[in-house]
Amino acid sequence: TLSERILFYTGKIHEIHEVRGKDGVGAIMDSMDLEREKGITIQSAATYAMWGDHNINLIDTPGHVDFTIEVERALRVLDGAILVLCSVSGVQSQSITVDRQMKRYKVPRIAFINKMDRSGANYDRVSAQLKEKLGHHAVKLQYPIGAEDRFQGLIDLLSMKAYYFDGENGEHVREEAIPADMLDEAKLRRDEMIEGIANVDDELGEAFLMDPASINEEQLRAAVRRATIALKMTPVMCGS
Repeated sequence: TLSERILFYTGKIHEIHEVRGKDGVGAIMDSMDLEREKGITIQSAATYAMWGDHNINLIDTPGHVDFTIEVERALRVLDGAILVLCSVSGVQSQSITVDRQMKRYKVPRIAFINKMDRSGANYDRVSAQLKEKLGHHAVKLQYPIGAEDRFQGLIDLLSMKAYYFDGENGEHVREEAIPADMLDEAKLRRDEMIEGIANVDDELGEAFLMDPASINEEQLRAAVRRATIALKMTPVMCGS
């Protein structure tokens, strides 16, 4: 489902089909008939997409614990991974298995908390589970605007802007100022984020001790990159 969205928004495919969708087409990365029938990935599949100037090589691995050896094969060649978690059920047993494999192959990762529009979605709770159950130093780079059926968009704590996704498939990205009633909370969360990064990145840590107010977006982005690649932190993002 996620790779289908990545291919759609990067312009590689021109329509989105659902896994187990009513039209029977199925997701493009699930090419085996059995995968379409069962609605799960069995075999890893690779493709690529362009986003701006960046060429992204995408490997879609199975999430099902029965096909974990496929994940193992793919992890050996990866530069990085996206650990997709559900905002309702959080860290599940297969998340623990895949996380253990990532640690073994020293793969840097980003955590993406999906399904923010589902009933019972809780971004903060799932983020806390990353710490408790998987032992990650999780740092939240985003803050959702609403949750469940009131989920509207997200606040990027690095640039301090709000993003909304309009259109039938959310393909029109609208950048706006942070809603006034959420500004104080966003500032608090930004400070929390800066502290979280400064704890594991010496360069940002020094800047933080000298003058926390002078830290700019560029410094933050560089520090997030350094700390993530060094496996010292896991950036946490959200969406649906």
